Amino acid sequence: MEKESVKIRSLDYKDIDEIVEIERLILGKNRRKYWLMKIDLLEERSPMTSLVAEVEGKVVGFIIAEVAGWEYGVPDTVALIETIGVHPNYQKKGIATLLFRRLIDNLRKIGVKTVYTFVEWRSWDLLRFFAKMGFEKGDMVHLTFHLKG
Repeated sequence: MEKESVKIRSLDYKDIDEIVEIERLILGKNRRKYWLMKIDLLEERSPMTSLVAEVEGKVVGFIIAEVAGWEYGVPDTVALIETIGVHPNYQKKGIATLLFRRLIDNLRKIGVKTVYTFVEWRSWDLLRFFAKMGFEKGDMVHLTFHLKG
């Protein structure tokens, strides 16, 4: 795929149907209500941290990050990549890399110095992708508490 044919832009409310469909194809779940709520929250934040990739006017991928600075004493120079998704027909074509690089450029412009993400340890494709982008195992420890009953 030619990089010139991919347009990266800020995520917009009108993208919801295509984002929901991409996620359904990847995860097998329809989370429209979740995405309606999520996009409402995103519209209150920087448009530089929520991006979509378009090919011929169709959304084929998305990446969403959030800049910290209000929880657990984390400084506002830290961002968290919450989610990334690419339509199965467009995977392995560089879409995720383009989204990631634009996001990093945007985060750099607003003063972010460190980027975190969480990946389920058996998600080999995601782990390989983030390793290829330069991520390494961080200093934070993931803790889990299971509620019983």
